[in-house]
Amino acid sequence: MTERYGAYALAGNPAAPADVLLRLLALNDRSITHRLSYHPALTGEVAEAMLTHPERWVRHLLAESFTAAPDLRARLLDGPASDAMSVAMGPHPYRIRVPPLPDHAYEHLLNHERGNVRYETVGAPSTPDHVLVPLAGHADPYFRRAASRRVWHLLDADARSALLADPDPDVRTAASLQVMDQDEERTEEIVRTQADAWHLGEVAERGKLGRALAERLMADEVLLARLALNPTLPADLAAGLADHENPAVRLAVSARPELSEDERAAIDWRIDPEDRLPGLWWVWNARHDPETLRRCAASAHTWLRRSAASCPGLPQDCVELLAADADFAVRLLLAEGHPEAPEELLLDLYLHGTHRAVGSLISRPRFPAAGLARRFADAPDPRARALALRDPAATPELVERLSRDPDAGVRRAAARDPRLPVPRLLELLADPDTLSGAAANPALPPAEMYALLDREGIPR
Repeated sequence: MTERYGAYALAGNPAAPADVLLRLLALNDRSITHRLSYHPALTGEVAEAMLTHPERWVRHLLAESFTAAPDLRARLLDGPASDAMSVAMGPHPYRIRVPPLPDHAYEHLLNHERGNVRYETVGAPSTPDHVLVPLAGHADPYFRRAASRRVWHLLDADARSALLADPDPDVRTAASLQVMDQDEERTEEIVRTQADAWHLGEVAERGKLGRALAERLMADEVLLARLALNPTLPADLAAGLADHENPAVRLAVSARPELSEDERAAIDWRIDPEDRLPGLWWVWNARHDPETLRRCAASAHTWLRRSAASCPGLPQDCVELLAADADFAVRLLLAEGHPEAPEELLLDLYLHGTHRAVGSLISRPRFPAAGLARRFADAPDPRARALALRDPAATPELVERLSRDPDAGVRRAAARDPRLPVPRLLELLADPDTLSGAAANPALPPAEMYALLDREGIPR
């Protein structure tokens, strides 16, 4: 991108007129067009111009925009056939659920002449369950496999039985993976037929184990840590791993569901604050069991508490308990995954957390706003002072005062605030340090937007 910082900011200005946005689109600048594809008011002639743009990359940016209306993204299927792949893949934003396309779009994609378009469609996270369920009886084994993996819980008994007896071995395996935690024979079959498969670790951790199979799998040192997590591993075999030389194995044994707190404490396990651990399957499977979640939330074992914190149905008393947990990851997982995470937890993590994920907490619905001006307008930390601008009670006088803050980040945040008096907004528009904030301000008069485009040499 050329150094058109004002133009880039205008591309995200929710009040920018259509003719401003069309001038920006005509630049064929990838960074600016990417920002345009997420414009909060992408409708009318601007949307039409992107839909019918001669450059394929422009249309593909529209297909990948999670803020673009599903009907708008679906209309790309009326254009060149090459756009279908981008529509099928769709947007993949972090921790944001994308609304699905209209049903007629899925019908088009699932019957597309190109196989990779069809397969991307059944694998896309935004493809809804009601589209996937009928695929359990589809002629294409890839579709049946996708139904087994993604909507098994919604299939009736006949559909499940058919998939478990499917003539395609990959479909049978996908179906067997869904029932292996209740079926020793299925677990045994997967191990026998998929000895070198990538999912063998998952089988070792979750499949129902007979003693003979468990003993055979224990001979594989690579699988031991996963195997030690399996609740159906015979207790005496698990106990024999409690003093294993591999710390990952000892940790897995210490996190087994049948252990008491004293038994866990007797094992030499360690979790460092920066250790990344997947959630424990047995805790997730108990996510609707309040008593199991309470036991995990109150445990001295960090892994159990982290796993409980990831469950959106965690009881409120556990939420309050884990919000004050000494382990940063417990608090972060709670903040990211629980709909009732306390406001003060979100605020504290945002201001004091060091993980990159804390920056996104400000977009959570429960992130506080009211009262922040009183609390933080004079805070020593510039990130805290900028939060004062989130307060709906912040006055134009306070916004203007913060627009003169010694920290450039605070000044830019104030420059974006529509409560800022226009004369001061125009001063910030002329300052390179705050240009990007001021140009994105919806209170910026359209005449100033046109003048900014002219100054940055953008053709009319």
